[in-house]
Amino acid sequence: MMTKGLSRKKIIVSMSNKNKSRFIESSSDYIANINRALKNIKFKVIADFIQVDKASMIIVTNKVTSQLDLQTIKKYIKNTYDIDADKVEVPRLPQSKLY
Repeated sequence: MMTKGLSRKKIIVSMSNKNKSRFIESSSDYIANINRALKNIKFKVIADFIQVDKASMIIVTNKVTSQLDLQTIKKYIKNTYDIDADKVEVPRLPQSKLY
């Protein structure tokens, strides 16, 4: 599945390369846990998959995410046992440069 351009269904999480590789190793488990956390607080947003680029990790969701969704995902990622939380930035949505 490819999306062209920016999408509000993507959550960008900047982190170190070491953290990205650790997170990707068990990405299917992390996706399931993120979805469980979102479901427990009655959200209809579901994380579909994770992709990695040079500077960040991108979590692609089924719907447009809210600030509360971002906070839930941030809390989960920072509490993951094998991730160095100091080297993870706050999840954010893509920024459009339309004028």
